[in-house]
Amino acid sequence: MSDEDDRTIGGGGRFEVDPTREIAALFDDLTDLVKNGDVIAALSQRGVNASIALTAIEALRSYLEGKKAEAAEDFAMVADEIKGRLALTEGAPKPPSNGHGGHE
Repeated sequence: MSDEDDRTIGGGGRFEVDPTREIAALFDDLTDLVKNGDVIAALSQRGVNASIALTAIEALRSYLEGKKAEAAEDFAMVADEIKGRLALTEGAPKPPSNGHGGHE
């Protein structure tokens, strides 16, 4: 059986794949995960802002739903926020190293 045969239904009609529900459920789960207090704490320790991460998730969700203008606006905001935070941290003095590649 060819790949073409896998995509047809008995009467010769085409079977269309619509992953909308699965994608929505995946993003719902990811959003719930990023909103979890323990996850927020772990992300914060790595310098990742959960609010910005949630906006990035929503941006990708919008893009996959075909809402490109919303996605572009959210992605632009995320990029600006990350760049702004990088500029702040790059200008800050670096913590002292313990000589073993890590920080004290």
